[in-house]
Amino acid sequence: MDPVRNPFAPGAGSQPPELAGRDEIISAANIALQRVLIGRHHKSQILLGLRGTGKTVLLNKIEELAASHGHATSFVEAPESKPLTDLLYAKIHQVLRKLSMVESAKATAHAAMRALRSFASVFKVSVGDASLSVDPEAGVADSGILEYDLSDLFIRVGETAKASKQAWTLLIDEVQYLSGNDLSALIVSIHRANQKQLPIIFFGAGLPQIAALAGEAKSYAERLFDYPPVGPLDEEAVVAAIRQPIEGEGESISDEALKEIVQQTEGYPYFLQEWGHQAWNVAGSSPIGIEDIRAASSSALKRLDGGFREGPHFSDSLLRWLRPSEDRRRSHEKATKIRA
Repeated sequence: MDPVRNPFAPGAGSQPPELAGRDEIISAANIALQRVLIGRHHKSQILLGLRGTGKTVLLNKIEELAASHGHATSFVEAPESKPLTDLLYAKIHQVLRKLSMVESAKATAHAAMRALRSFASVFKVSVGDASLSVDPEAGVADSGILEYDLSDLFIRVGETAKASKQAWTLLIDEVQYLSGNDLSALIVSIHRANQKQLPIIFFGAGLPQIAALAGEAKSYAERLFDYPPVGPLDEEAVVAAIRQPIEGEGESISDEALKEIVQQTEGYPYFLQEWGHQAWNVAGSSPIGIEDIRAASSSALKRLDGGFREGPHFSDSLLRWLRPSEDRRRSHEKATKIRA
């Protein structure tokens, strides 16, 4: 069929045409965003799941919801080598500039900018083009202790958001790459903002070991966050994720073909997009049949071999790689501790 009309979009964090099977997570996030905006406390959330389960897609959806409710938003992907100070500086600067346009928040935004300038100076943040034409504020965000200074900064941002009658939503993907010190400071800062009843909420995403790492960093992290699991989709959600985009293009797919996709992908959202994409391109006409799916599987596995780069025989153990195992969990924890 016409590849130009192919509704499937495999890729890291690419928005699928049908976000099936995640209604509960999206609804909980939507409620949290609205509660924070009216001054009601709600837990921040860290989405936990293996690779390919759609955590980044969900974070993008939550950011979209936050913006629709009038939140200022900051989306950050944590790389393995960059400190949290550098990741947050430009984003916070951007938020403060936006909030400073509200007349009622001008004074608090100016104070927050001064705190940000202090923060950048003490941690030697590479500011690039995001320079500040304000003087640092002595005694605020300048102790050199990240937990204290980031908390000061979050409080100033929260006060500015409150003065503007808005909220700030911070989203961080790949949280497992934060160092132990950075993760601890982030937890403390969110906790302090909550204690001050400021309109700040955090949504993170990463591998399953984050819950344990957060608990080790600060014992109260277990009570500070909700940890929604993001796993494979059930059969009903798989069928919806494949059938609805195809029918949206005026085409169809057989029940047998859908069952084959369920079996081949085991419900992993990334794989669904790859199999759907390949099946559409392989099929000569509608409806897409089971033989089209079997032919598409070969192309899908080749693409995944090239994309994941997990070894010469990766396609033979592709789905097994995604399943949790004790050895892999220990390996992740060891690697995270080494990075910290």
